Amino acid sequence: MKHKSSKLLFTALFIITALFFLFSQNVFTKAKIRIVFSGGPAGGTFQVVANAIQVYDPIKELEDYKIQAQSSGGSVENLRKINSGKSHFGVVYSGHVWLGENGQMKNDKKEYKDVLAVCYLYGAPAQLVVKKSSGIKSVKDLIGKKVGVGNAGSGAFANCELFFRHLGVWDKIERNAMGYNDAASAFGNNQLDAFWLFTAYPSGAVMMAAQTKDIDLLDLDADAEKYGFYEKYPYFTKLAVPANTYKRVDVDTPSFQDSTLLVANTKTPEDLVYKLLSIVYTKEGLAHMVSQKETFKEMSIEKGIKGIITPMHPGAIRFWKEKGILK
Repeated sequence: MKHKSSKLLFTALFIITALFFLFSQNVFTKAKIRIVFSGGPAGGTFQVVANAIQVYDPIKELEDYKIQAQSSGGSVENLRKINSGKSHFGVVYSGHVWLGENGQMKNDKKEYKDVLAVCYLYGAPAQLVVKKSSGIKSVKDLIGKKVGVGNAGSGAFANCELFFRHLGVWDKIERNAMGYNDAASAFGNNQLDAFWLFTAYPSGAVMMAAQTKDIDLLDLDADAEKYGFYEKYPYFTKLAVPANTYKRVDVDTPSFQDSTLLVANTKTPEDLVYKLLSIVYTKEGLAHMVSQKETFKEMSIEKGIKGIITPMHPGAIRFWKEKGILK
């Protein structure tokens, strides 16, 4: 009888211990909510942004959330994924956010109202790479040539088509839709006469191309001015790629840029947006971003809402008001 009682006691203690273990696992090690951050294609700065956020220790230590970087085709794809809720955060050009909100995307009249701005990251200039010996001096000279135009679905591709159609050359070139690194490789193998980028400088892909060929960058501002591009698309602004950014390109190259923004879905938690900004926009957070790519030197409290012309996320509004940047 005593033996039977001991056995029952042991069984009861085992069940209580097991239940306590399961309860404690559920309560004290609650699974983190997976947050998808859409970046861009390999070799592009969009993906560097997503990766930099994902690997930063204070972000990894968030109590309730786990941020996961995910590659994508770029700006246009990110706009659609974020609007649909497939991604919580992403990198999108200000121009595409504006066009999407107003139902003016090419062949797409849908209004993308669920994409809200969070902060300014950096200016993304157009860059068009050619060989020094090619004789190509303007976009019009590309007629009949093989040109890398960016990944299909990317901001680079969309802006290339926008600009080239405006100049009347889009349907007169041999277009090759590919990512930056693939384009640089094809250019080096003489499979392309030129390739287009819409990304921060210095671009690793252009640096790679400059190792195999003597390159030039085209003056894109001259064509934009001559053909009224800025009047039709006022969210683009002028800039120049500085001399010696790339090997043997020893003069400033005039071009134009769009603002690259961090954006979020309307349902992305307000507290998460606020916490992310609070972590990134510290001295240590900004230093981490610059350590990932020099381009992020542009990021600062003072420039936090530069280039934003569309509605902002409530978490971002709270943060930028606290910093005195937003009234």
